[in-house]
Amino acid sequence: MDYRDKVIIVTGGTKGIGEGCVRAFTGAGSRVVFCARNEVEGDKLATELKANSGDVLFIKCDVSKTNDVKDLVDQTSEKYGRIDCLINNAGWHPPHKPIDDFSVEEFRDLLDLNLVSIFAACKFALPHLRKTKGNIINMASLVGAIGQLHGATYVATKGAITAFTKALAIDEAANGVRVNSVSPGNIYTPLWQQAIDESSNPERTRADGEAAQLLGRMGTIEEAGNLCLFIAAGATFTTGVDHILSGGAELGYGAKSRMR
Repeated sequence: MDYRDKVIIVTGGTKGIGEGCVRAFTGAGSRVVFCARNEVEGDKLATELKANSGDVLFIKCDVSKTNDVKDLVDQTSEKYGRIDCLINNAGWHPPHKPIDDFSVEEFRDLLDLNLVSIFAACKFALPHLRKTKGNIINMASLVGAIGQLHGATYVATKGAITAFTKALAIDEAANGVRVNSVSPGNIYTPLWQQAIDESSNPERTRADGEAAQLLGRMGTIEEAGNLCLFIAAGATFTTGVDHILSGGAELGYGAKSRMR
C-alpha cells in the first residue's frame, strides 16, 4: 500500500508492534519519525532502514514526560513541515499480580505512561494533523474489552484508550481528522518472548500462547504494522473504530472457573 511522502510519528518504535509500524510505513514510502527511551536500539534500527533507502529519524523520548512528547512533535514539524499520522504505541504491561500487590503510585505511573502520554501526543500533534486532514492511531489492547487475570491496572489503561479514541473521533471529525484504535491480542513480541523465557515451562507457555487464537498462532509485528498502514492509507471512511487484531481469541466459550 502506498503512503508516499506522508510524515508519520510512531512512539515506542524500536521493537514489537512499534517496530512493525516503522517498517510497514517506511516500506510504503513514508517519512517516519520514531521514538523510544533506548537510544542504542533506536540508532540501530534507523541505520538499518536508511541503508535500505528508508526516510527515518529516531528521536530519544520518554513519553511519560510531557516535555519529551512536545519536543518529539516539534522536531518532526520543524524537519518535515507537516504531520500526517500519529501512532501512539508506547506503553508497558506490568507483571501479572492481584490488586493487593499494586501500589497506588504504581497505578499512577502506569496511567502516565500508557494513557496520559497519548493525551499529550494527540494534543500537541492535532494542530498539525488538522492542516493535513491526517489521522491518529492509538494502540489499545483486546484485554481492554475482555479483561485479564491479575491485570487490573493494565486493562484499565487500555480500556481508557479505546474510550478516549471514540470521544476524540467525535470532536475531530469536524476538522477532517480521523481517530482510530487498534486492539491487539497475542502478538509475538520481545515482551512475549521474555515471558516465555522466564516461565518454569517455556514450551508450555509458548504453546498456550499460540493455542489461545482460533488461527492457532500468535500474530506478528508485521501484521500489526500492516493493519495500521491500512487504517492510515486505505480506511479513509473509518473513524472512532477499535480494530481488533486477535486471530479470533475472543470468540467462543472457554474454561473460566479454573482461574479462581
